[in-house]
Formats: sequence, C-alpha cells, structure tokens
Amino acid sequence: MNNPFKIAIVSLGIAFLSSCYYDNEEELYPNTNLLCDSVVVSYKTDVDPILQNYCVGCHNANNPGGGYVYDTYADTKNSVDDGTLLGVTNHYTGFSSMPKGGSKLPACELGKIRNWISEGALNN
Repeated sequence: MNNPFKIAIVSLGIAFLSSCYYDNEEELYPNTNLLCDSVVVSYKTDVDPILQNYCVGCHNANNPGGGYVYDTYADTKNSVDDGTLLGVTNHYTGFSSMPKGGSKLPACELGKIRNWISEGALNN
C-alpha cells in the first residue's frame, strides 16, 4: 500500500506536527516580567543613570539649559532642594515639563527619583 495518496497524507501530517511549537511568554515578551524596585534607591545606581539618559544632554556644565545642570550630585541636589527636579519630571503645574517636548518619564523611573528625594536625596 505505497500509493501516492498515503505518502501525501503522512507527509502532510509530519509537516503539520513539526510546525507546531509552544509559545513561551518569557521568550516572546522578555521585558514584561521585569520588576521595578523603586523602594531601595541610591543616587549612583538609580538616579544618576536616569539623569544621564534623559537630562544631561540639555542640562550640563557646557549647556546649562534653564540654568540647571545634572552632571554631578551637587548640581542635582540644587535642583532637588528648590523642588525643580520633582516638579519638572512629574509635569507639575507651574513647572516646565521635562524632557522638553517629550512624554513623562516612565513610572518606575519617576518612582525612583521621588523615593530618593523623600529619603533625603543622599549622595549614595
């Protein structure tokens, strides 16, 4: 019984079974399960990288946009002490929303900045 019809059916069955696969959510969407730890934060490991990524391009010693600089902890602390950093990043009324012309920072990063400030904005 080696007829072409039987061979075609077996071939289609093998092709159908070999084309099935198991979708693993972690492989398909690798960043969906990342947790944001905005509770335990430090300037060096959490806040400074955010500022370097979003702020320093326009707010540095060579180009102090709006008079604010985020190159160093001391520069950043000035902005914390007068309430500017929290106001501009959270788009509070009365502050110029930053990044200029952009969306608010992601909630995780805003939480890190907020918690760092509420913990005393330490140089850690």
